[in-house]
Amino acid sequence: MSNSRAILVIIFVLLIFIALVIRLFDIQVLKSDELKYFAKRQQITTEKINAERGLIYDRNNVLLVYNRNDVSFYLYLRMVSADDKKKIANKFSSVFGESKSHYISLMNDKGKTICLEKKAQSDKALLLKNFKINGLFFQDDPTRVYYYKDLASHLLGYVGNDYHGIDGIAKTFDEQLSGQDGSMVVLRDAIGDMITVAEEETKPAVPGDNLILTINKTYQSILEEELRNGIEKYGGNSAVGIIMDPNNGQVLALANTSDYDPNEYWKYSNDDRRDRAVTDTYEPGSTFKSFSMAALLDKKLCNENENIFVENGKYKFKNVNITDSHRNGWLTVRGIIEESSNIGMSKLVQRIDDDSFYKYLRAFGFGNFTSINLPGEVKGTLRKPNEWSAVSKAFMSFGYGVTVTPIQLATAYCAIVNGGILYQPEIILKEVKRDGEVVLDQKPIKVRRVISEETSARMRSLLVGVVKEGTGTNAQLSFVTVGGKTGTSQKLIEGKYSKQGYNSSFVGFFPADNPKIVCLILVNSPTIGRYGGSVAAPMFKNVAERIINTNSSLFENPSRPDQQESEIKVMFTNNTHTRPANNLSEKPALVKQAKVLNPLNKNVMPDLSDYSLRDAILVLAKLGINYKVNGSGKIIAQSILPGEQISRGNTCVLTCKEKEVEGTAVY
Repeated sequence: MSNSRAILVIIFVLLIFIALVIRLFDIQVLKSDELKYFAKRQQITTEKINAERGLIYDRNNVLLVYNRNDVSFYLYLRMVSADDKKKIANKFSSVFGESKSHYISLMNDKGKTICLEKKAQSDKALLLKNFKINGLFFQDDPTRVYYYKDLASHLLGYVGNDYHGIDGIAKTFDEQLSGQDGSMVVLRDAIGDMITVAEEETKPAVPGDNLILTINKTYQSILEEELRNGIEKYGGNSAVGIIMDPNNGQVLALANTSDYDPNEYWKYSNDDRRDRAVTDTYEPGSTFKSFSMAALLDKKLCNENENIFVENGKYKFKNVNITDSHRNGWLTVRGIIEESSNIGMSKLVQRIDDDSFYKYLRAFGFGNFTSINLPGEVKGTLRKPNEWSAVSKAFMSFGYGVTVTPIQLATAYCAIVNGGILYQPEIILKEVKRDGEVVLDQKPIKVRRVISEETSARMRSLLVGVVKEGTGTNAQLSFVTVGGKTGTSQKLIEGKYSKQGYNSSFVGFFPADNPKIVCLILVNSPTIGRYGGSVAAPMFKNVAERIINTNSSLFENPSRPDQQESEIKVMFTNNTHTRPANNLSEKPALVKQAKVLNPLNKNVMPDLSDYSLRDAILVLAKLGINYKVNGSGKIIAQSILPGEQISRGNTCVLTCKEKEVEGTAVY
């Protein structure tokens, strides 16, 4: 090799060496901090630990909403080879059951990162635990699960893609349910696999609080089923139902039709997801007469037995026609409520001055928020007296010219029948941390006294008459006394009252002498039958019967609340092998079995012959026996014979018939 060539080689090597030294100096000295930052960001990451969302239970600790620990799988396309794509397609196809071509098609996308599987359940995700491919990674992606699907959907609400509440309780109590996210520092290798977690720098997540609701899952199911049955039977655009405890304002059930499944909320329209019980207003019609009458009775401006001329069904008041559906001449005040006379009510309301009438309606909560813990509540409309026309008060007295929400009306009826106290409606019983600490134990909130206890008792009596003798007879039960009021109002469409569109409603309560349940049923535009008494009242009856069948304590005789089991006396036959209870068509003188009073024996079936249905059901409730009822009136037969051995949970079929003595029905 010539000297010149050797010198060139040496110079070339020297230049390369100098370039390397300069590059190393640039990396190690000049850009040291910057490169360290990028290295740490690539290999050491701070990742969020998602807090588990709080669980939701009904009042009896039935789990309604929980979380599922799902996992989503992603692929960074720039790091995956063609051979790896085939491996991924084979593996994912075997685990999830999709075709290989499905995954190949996904991986042919032009994006940087794709989702191979969204919200895979944990049992499937575990099968991929040891499957390692460059660019394949997963993320925890919890799913909110509504166990009973559409049950109480409008009340529960739902969560969006960010796992935060969008509607219902999920929105109102989002902060309490969400908890606090944690964080952890993770060290990864060059291809992104986890090496270790810096335990000392990990901040654990704090799970959200659990909520225990006031609703009863059984009552909720009954209400929803009967609303659907009613829409199917009578037609209509929609229906709303509310069940409340009048003695504390707790909402025991709240339902709308149509409802939706919060697990797949995106499949439903905004209209389906709207909670009409709090967001929609309507003119209540005759159900509003109860509040007008309560104001009059409380001010001692009328009494139940005075007579009012109701103009044979047609009345011109200040050049405006007021009509009744029934052509009556004279009616008592009681009859005005029972027959739901608009004319009678419009005459009576003239006895109360405008300001006093307005104050009573305002005190019942109309024109204001109830403050129920659900989003979207509206006030309704209640104009001030200085905005009234000459006929406003007359029309307001029977439910026109004022708008209410269903929750307002149900809450106000609770005050009518509970002794006169307006309670704030509640949907939360308790808020509890995961360790059992009670954060909130909701007590009833008394808003104000609206009417006296005496007025409330008189109103209960009047409303019982509506069901026994008046427009609400289709709500009557044979074994417990019911009170209530029907309502039928024309819908205001484009500024005119429709002759085809009606809101049909019924608000009822039971047991009448000690109300424990208030139930509102509202049907929007029924196509078969339009009156509240022929549409909503039968729906109420079905709800009430089913509720009573699930909880017989609701209709134990409230006039004897301190009665002990040992004091209950039941008739037994001397012969324990007698035939079923005697047919009451036989004359009493021909009944030969001698009967004696004995203490209740919980192991032996008593003879219930000649018992009223109410008393018989009370006895069966004390014995822990289920029952079914055929007919009404007195007991004439029972499927479990007197003297037979019994155990809790048995079912006894009671056959009843009205007993006639000299042509007079005995109930």
